Amino acid sequence: LEEIEALARAQGAEVVLHERAELARISRHAREDQGVAADVRTPGYRQLAELMPLAPTAGAALLAVDGVTNPQNLGMLIRSAAAGDCQGIVLPRRGGCDICPLVIKSSAGTVFRAPLLRCDSLPEALAELRRGGWKISILDGHARLSLFDPRDDAARVFVLGGETAGVSTAVRELADESLRIPMANGVESLNVAVTAALVAFRARLGR
Repeated sequence: LEEIEALARAQGAEVVLHERAELARISRHAREDQGVAADVRTPGYRQLAELMPLAPTAGAALLAVDGVTNPQNLGMLIRSAAAGDCQGIVLPRRGGCDICPLVIKSSAGTVFRAPLLRCDSLPEALAELRRGGWKISILDGHARLSLFDPRDDAARVFVLGGETAGVSTAVRELADESLRIPMANGVESLNVAVTAALVAFRARLGR
Protein backbone atom coordinates (compact mmCIF):
# COMPACT_ATOMS: atom_id res chain seq x y z
CA LEU A 1 0.00 0.00 0.00
CA GLU A 2 2.87 2.38 0.76
CA GLU A 3 4.32 1.74 -2.71
CA ILE A 4 0.95 2.45 -4.36
CA GLU A 5 0.59 5.68 -2.36
CA ALA A 6 4.11 6.76 -3.29
CA LEU A 7 3.47 6.16 -6.99
CA ALA A 8 0.20 8.06 -6.82
CA ARG A 9 1.77 11.05 -5.09
CA ALA A 10 4.64 11.04 -7.60
CA GLN A 11 2.02 11.47 -10.36
CA GLY A 12 0.39 14.33 -8.48
CA ALA A 13 -2.71 12.27 -7.68
CA GLU A 14 -4.75 13.01 -4.59
CA VAL A 15 -4.78 10.08 -2.16
CA VAL A 16 -7.96 9.57 -0.11
CA LEU A 17 -8.47 6.85 2.50
CA HIS A 18 -11.89 5.19 2.84
CA GLU A 19 -13.58 2.54 4.93
CA ARG A 20 -13.89 -0.80 3.09
CA ALA A 21 -17.64 -0.48 2.50
CA GLU A 22 -17.28 3.04 1.12
CA LEU A 23 -14.49 1.99 -1.23
CA ALA A 24 -16.67 -0.87 -2.51
CA ARG A 25 -19.38 1.65 -3.37
CA ILE A 26 -16.83 3.68 -5.33
CA SER A 27 -15.29 0.76 -7.22
CA ARG A 28 -18.63 -1.09 -7.60
CA HIS A 29 -16.60 -4.32 -7.64
CA ALA A 30 -15.74 -5.28 -4.07
CA ARG A 31 -14.37 -8.69 -5.05
CA GLU A 32 -12.11 -7.24 -7.74
CA ASP A 33 -10.75 -3.97 -6.39
CA GLN A 34 -8.29 -5.50 -3.86
CA GLY A 35 -8.75 -2.46 -1.61
CA VAL A 36 -7.74 0.23 -4.12
CA ALA A 37 -9.70 2.31 -6.63
CA ALA A 38 -8.45 5.06 -8.93
CA ASP A 39 -9.80 7.70 -11.28
CA VAL A 40 -7.65 7.38 -14.39
CA ARG A 41 -7.31 9.68 -17.39
CA THR A 42 -7.71 7.73 -20.63
CA PRO A 43 -6.59 9.98 -23.52
CA GLY A 44 -7.54 7.40 -26.16
CA TYR A 45 -11.15 7.12 -24.95
CA ARG A 46 -13.47 9.17 -27.17
CA GLN A 47 -17.08 9.28 -28.25
CA LEU A 48 -17.31 8.32 -31.92
CA ALA A 49 -19.95 11.03 -32.40
CA GLU A 50 -17.35 13.66 -31.44
CA LEU A 51 -15.19 12.61 -34.38
CA MET A 52 -17.91 12.34 -36.99
CA PRO A 53 -17.58 12.74 -39.84
CA LEU A 54 -14.39 10.75 -39.35
CA ALA A 55 -12.60 11.41 -42.63
CA PRO A 56 -11.05 8.22 -44.05
CA THR A 57 -7.43 8.21 -45.12
CA ALA A 58 -5.81 5.71 -47.49
CA GLY A 59 -5.28 2.36 -45.79
CA ALA A 60 -6.82 3.43 -42.49
CA ALA A 61 -8.44 0.71 -40.41
CA LEU A 62 -10.93 0.63 -37.57
CA LEU A 63 -11.91 -2.49 -35.69
CA ALA A 64 -15.55 -2.79 -34.53
CA VAL A 65 -16.93 -5.18 -31.92
CA ASP A 66 -20.35 -6.73 -32.56
CA GLY A 67 -21.85 -8.74 -29.71
CA VAL A 68 -18.72 -9.93 -27.86
CA THR A 69 -20.01 -10.91 -24.41
CA ASN A 70 -16.97 -12.47 -22.70
CA PRO A 71 -14.97 -9.80 -20.80
CA GLN A 72 -11.72 -11.74 -21.12
CA ASN A 73 -12.15 -11.94 -24.89
CA LEU A 74 -12.93 -8.22 -25.06
CA GLY A 75 -9.86 -7.34 -22.99
CA MET A 76 -7.53 -9.46 -25.11
CA LEU A 77 -9.15 -8.10 -28.29
CA ILE A 78 -8.48 -4.51 -27.18
CA ARG A 79 -4.87 -5.43 -26.36
CA SER A 80 -4.32 -6.99 -29.80
CA ALA A 81 -5.93 -4.11 -31.69
CA ALA A 82 -3.98 -1.50 -29.73
CA ALA A 83 -0.71 -3.28 -30.54
CA GLY A 84 -1.39 -3.49 -34.27
CA ASP A 85 -2.33 -1.24 -37.15
CA CYS A 86 -5.74 0.03 -36.02
CA GLN A 87 -6.63 3.71 -35.73
CA GLY A 88 -9.51 2.96 -33.40
CA ILE A 89 -11.73 0.31 -31.79
CA VAL A 90 -15.46 1.00 -32.18
CA LEU A 91 -17.12 -0.31 -29.03
CA PRO A 92 -20.93 -0.06 -28.68
CA ARG A 93 -22.64 0.28 -25.31
CA ARG A 94 -25.49 -2.02 -26.33
CA GLY A 95 -25.40 -5.65 -27.37
CA GLY A 96 -22.24 -6.87 -25.72
CA CYS A 97 -19.85 -6.72 -22.80
CA ASP A 98 -19.00 -3.30 -21.39
CA ILE A 99 -15.68 -2.27 -19.85
CA CYS A 100 -15.37 -3.86 -16.41
CA PRO A 101 -12.52 -4.99 -14.12
CA LEU A 102 -12.11 -8.28 -15.99
CA VAL A 103 -11.80 -6.43 -19.30
CA ILE A 104 -9.17 -4.14 -17.80
CA LYS A 105 -7.26 -7.07 -16.32
CA SER A 106 -7.39 -9.11 -19.55
CA SER A 107 -6.17 -6.15 -21.57
CA ALA A 108 -3.08 -5.92 -19.31
CA GLY A 109 -3.87 -2.24 -18.81
CA THR A 110 -3.86 -1.37 -22.52
CA VAL A 111 -7.55 -0.38 -22.25
CA PHE A 112 -6.25 2.88 -20.73
CA ARG A 113 -4.12 3.61 -23.80
CA ALA A 114 -6.19 2.03 -26.56
CA PRO A 115 -8.01 4.30 -29.04
CA LEU A 116 -11.54 3.37 -27.92
CA LEU A 117 -14.39 4.97 -29.86
CA ARG A 118 -17.67 4.52 -27.99
CA CYS A 119 -21.09 4.53 -29.64
CA ASP A 120 -24.62 3.56 -28.60
CA SER A 121 -25.63 1.43 -31.58
CA LEU A 122 -23.10 -0.32 -33.81
CA PRO A 123 -25.34 -0.56 -36.92
CA GLU A 124 -26.07 3.18 -36.73
CA ALA A 125 -22.38 4.00 -36.26
CA LEU A 126 -21.35 1.78 -39.18
CA ALA A 127 -24.01 3.29 -41.42
CA GLU A 128 -22.66 6.77 -40.68
CA LEU A 129 -19.07 5.69 -41.27
CA ARG A 130 -20.12 4.08 -44.55
CA ARG A 131 -21.77 7.32 -45.68
CA GLY A 132 -18.50 9.05 -44.87
CA GLY A 133 -16.53 6.83 -47.24
CA TRP A 134 -15.46 3.89 -45.07
CA LYS A 135 -15.85 0.33 -46.36
CA ILE A 136 -17.45 -2.16 -43.98
CA SER A 137 -15.68 -5.53 -43.93
CA ILE A 138 -17.04 -8.43 -41.89
CA LEU A 139 -15.20 -11.61 -40.95
CA ASP A 140 -16.98 -14.73 -42.19
CA GLY A 141 -15.56 -18.24 -42.35
CA HIS A 142 -17.57 -18.96 -45.51
CA ALA A 143 -16.44 -15.88 -47.44
CA ARG A 144 -14.71 -16.25 -50.79
CA LEU A 145 -12.10 -13.53 -50.24
CA SER A 146 -9.23 -13.93 -47.79
CA LEU A 147 -8.26 -11.34 -45.20
CA PHE A 148 -4.72 -11.58 -46.58
CA ASP A 149 -5.56 -11.09 -50.27
CA PRO A 150 -4.22 -7.86 -51.80
CA ARG A 151 -6.81 -5.10 -51.47
CA ASP A 152 -7.28 -1.51 -52.57
CA ASP A 153 -6.20 1.22 -50.17
CA ALA A 154 -9.73 2.19 -49.11
CA ALA A 155 -10.28 2.91 -45.42
CA ARG A 156 -12.02 -0.06 -43.80
CA VAL A 157 -13.95 -0.93 -40.67
CA PHE A 158 -13.34 -4.60 -39.82
CA VAL A 159 -16.25 -6.00 -37.81
CA LEU A 160 -15.71 -8.96 -35.47
CA GLY A 161 -18.81 -10.87 -34.39
CA GLY A 162 -19.71 -12.39 -31.05
CA GLU A 163 -18.64 -15.75 -29.67
CA THR A 164 -21.83 -17.64 -30.56
CA ALA A 165 -23.89 -15.74 -33.14
CA GLY A 166 -21.08 -14.09 -35.07
CA VAL A 167 -21.82 -10.86 -36.92
CA SER A 168 -25.41 -9.69 -36.39
CA THR A 169 -27.93 -9.53 -39.25
CA ALA A 170 -28.19 -5.74 -39.04
CA VAL A 171 -24.42 -5.36 -39.44
CA ARG A 172 -24.22 -8.03 -42.15
CA GLU A 173 -26.69 -6.04 -44.26
CA LEU A 174 -24.34 -3.04 -44.15
CA ALA A 175 -21.24 -4.97 -45.22
CA ASP A 176 -19.40 -4.08 -48.41
CA GLU A 177 -17.34 -7.27 -48.30
CA SER A 178 -16.94 -10.52 -46.39
CA LEU A 179 -13.48 -11.87 -45.60
CA ARG A 180 -12.30 -15.19 -44.24
CA ILE A 181 -9.19 -16.33 -42.43
CA PRO A 182 -7.77 -19.41 -44.23
CA MET A 183 -7.67 -22.36 -41.84
CA ALA A 184 -6.63 -26.01 -42.03
CA ASN A 185 -7.50 -29.32 -40.34
CA GLY A 186 -11.23 -28.68 -40.36
CA VAL A 187 -11.07 -25.82 -37.87
CA GLU A 188 -14.17 -23.67 -38.39
CA SER A 189 -13.36 -20.55 -36.40
CA LEU A 190 -10.86 -18.83 -34.14
CA ASN A 191 -11.24 -17.09 -30.80
CA VAL A 192 -12.36 -13.51 -31.42
CA ALA A 193 -9.26 -12.08 -29.72
CA VAL A 194 -7.00 -14.15 -32.00
CA THR A 195 -9.00 -12.91 -34.98
CA ALA A 196 -8.50 -9.32 -33.79
CA ALA A 197 -4.73 -9.89 -33.70
CA LEU A 198 -4.72 -11.23 -37.25
CA VAL A 199 -6.79 -8.26 -38.47
CA ALA A 200 -4.53 -5.79 -36.66
CA PHE A 201 -1.39 -7.28 -38.18
CA ARG A 202 -2.90 -8.33 -41.54
CA ALA A 203 -0.69 -6.08 -43.67
CA ARG A 204 2.54 -7.38 -42.18
CA LEU A 205 1.33 -10.99 -42.29
CA GLY A 206 0.24 -10.57 -45.90
CA ARG A 207 3.74 -9.40 -46.84
